[in-house]
This record gives sequence, structure tokens and C-alpha cells, in this order.
Amino acid sequence: MSHLPSDKPFTLAGRTYQSRLLVGTGKYKDLEETRLAIEASGAEIVTVAVRRTNIGQNPGEPNLLDVISPERYTILPNTAGCYDAVEAVRTCRLARELLDGHKLVKLEVLADQKTLFPNVIETLKAAEVLVKDGFDVMVYTSDDPIIARELAAMGCIAVMPLAGLIGTGLGICNPYNLRIILEEATVPVLVDAGVGTASDATIAMELGCEAVLMNSAIAHAQNPILMGEAMKHAIIAGRMAYLAGRMPKKLYASASSPLDGLIK
Repeated sequence: MSHLPSDKPFTLAGRTYQSRLLVGTGKYKDLEETRLAIEASGAEIVTVAVRRTNIGQNPGEPNLLDVISPERYTILPNTAGCYDAVEAVRTCRLARELLDGHKLVKLEVLADQKTLFPNVIETLKAAEVLVKDGFDVMVYTSDDPIIARELAAMGCIAVMPLAGLIGTGLGICNPYNLRIILEEATVPVLVDAGVGTASDATIAMELGCEAVLMNSAIAHAQNPILMGEAMKHAIIAGRMAYLAGRMPKKLYASASSPLDGLIK
């Protein structure tokens, strides 16, 4: 975002990115729609569910990396579908093997299939092991400021609190908790889960989030390619508004034009 000279760069694991939108690869009708929607979004970081997507572990089957090239995108393997720390750690190690020593991962350990809410206890266990094992861990977590603080102190390079339950599209359900997390943050904070439309992404950025990760909001749109482009602009607009500083809210009206010197 070179047109924002006062902005600090968005950096993860020592690498700087122009786009503050991260996107997933699930739920599209086919690989071609996946490719086109991600291109339209302008995203540079693309997250991949290692347990649900072929990135080389199933020879002979369609490989996502054929359309989402690691030469063009930073691939962010995630542990979606894992319900305990052991599974999550094993999945990250498999991803590192498949991607030639790749260290950047998104950790998510889920509590149950109904809510897909994070299992915080298992997440903490897995994060500790992965950080010690040399991974750069971005971590999906609850909107609890204390847990977010602990994960950062443990060595996770980014905390990713949910704004709403995964796949619900409910938008930013917890702005006040997110604000506390942002105030205390020592690492980048990214909203992960809950975004349904462009205005949700903008609100997340206006709160001061470094970036937003989404999948369903684009993939489940009636026109995913158009929604991908909409999200690109929403993220930029939200970041610019955050940097600009919004006007204060007032209870009563305040005239746009001064009252002095009115023509009588």
C-alpha cells in the first residue's frame, strides 16, 4: 500500500506483504473458480487445509498447487479438521514435509463440529510444541484477551481471534473483546472467521486489525470472483479509514457549515 506513506508494513515471519487479505481455498465449485476468485482478491497468502486438500500427499489426484502456485503465493498450511494437539502437530509436520521445509503454519484445534469453536486447552498444547519445533505459528483462537496474550508470549507470530463462528457470515460479533486484544497486542492480530460481506471486513480493519482471513464469505457468495474483488477493496478502505482516524460520535447534530456570517 505505497499510497499510504504513514502506514507500517504488514510483516509475517520476516516477509512483507502488500495485501492484508488472506484467503482460504475450500468450498469453491472447482479449482478454476478457486484460482479466479483468489486472483480477484489480490491476496498473497493462501491457506490450505492439509487434511482436506491434496497438496501432494495423494499422487495422481488433482493438486491444488497446480492452480495456486507456491511461486506466486505464500502457502499457509492449516490444521482444519484437527480436534486435539497431537493431530494438529502431526498435520503441521506433514505440511512441512510436503512443502520442502516450509515453517509458516496456521494452527487451529477445534472443540466440536457443531460450533467449530477453538479448543483453547489443546491449542495451547499444540502451540507450545510447534514453536519449540521451529514453526512460525499463526493461531486461531477465541476472543479471550488473556489467551491471546498467552499465545503471543509463547512465541506465536500472530494471533487470529474469531469475529464470529466459522462459516456463519454473522460479521463482527465481538468488537469490544477484539479492541482489548488489539490494545494489548505484541504480535499482529488478524480476524479469522465470521466475515460475511465486504462491510464486515472493513469494520475489522477499522478496529485496527493487521489483516483479515476469510474463506466462506468469498466461496459461498453467488459470484465468488466478484466478491473476491469486493473484499480486496473493503480491506484497503478499512485500513485507510483506520489510519485516517474517524470523527467522534456525537449525540446531537453538528452543522457542517458554520453559523457565523449567515446571510439575513
